[in-house]
Amino acid sequence: MLIRNMRRTDWETVSAIYAKGIATGMATFETASPSYEAWNKNHLKQCRLVAESDGKVWGWASLSPVSGRCVYGGVAELSVYVDPNKSGQGIGQLLVKQLIKESESAGFWTLQSGIFPENTASIALHEKLGFRYLGKRERIAKYNGVWKDNLVYERRSKIVGLN
Repeated sequence: MLIRNMRRTDWETVSAIYAKGIATGMATFETASPSYEAWNKNHLKQCRLVAESDGKVWGWASLSPVSGRCVYGGVAELSVYVDPNKSGQGIGQLLVKQLIKESESAGFWTLQSGIFPENTASIALHEKLGFRYLGKRERIAKYNGVWKDNLVYERRSKIVGLN
C-alpha cells in the first residue's frame, strides 16, 4: 500500500469513499459528499493523503483548520476514510501515521477528531495511535433530524510546540 499526497485527479474516488462513509450514518454530520471546490475550501492545502494499491485509491486522510484565529494555527481536525471493501486491513492506520508525521513537519502541535460513539473502529484506531479521549459533546448536532453525540479525541505532538 502506497501512501501519497492526494491529487486533484483523485477527487472522484475520494468523494466516492467519503459518500460510503456518509452512508454508514456514523462517520460525519454531512449528508452528501461535497463538490471538490467546497471540500477544497474547507481543508488545509497540506497534509492531504491517499492510500493506493494497484493504481486504485482505497482511503484518504486530511486536515481541516479548527479556527481562523492565528493562535490555533498549529491545531487541526483530522478526517480519515477507508473504502469499506478494504476495512480492517490497516489502511486507516497507515494513513493516520503518515498524516501525523506530515502534520508535525508542517508545524502542527495538536490533531483532534470528533467521533460518533458508535464508530468503535475509529475510536480504536485513534486510541492505538496515541489520541486521548477528552470528552463527549452531547447532542452537539443533528444528523438526518436526530440529535447525535460526538466524542472528542486529541493527539498532542511530542516534538512540535514544546516550548
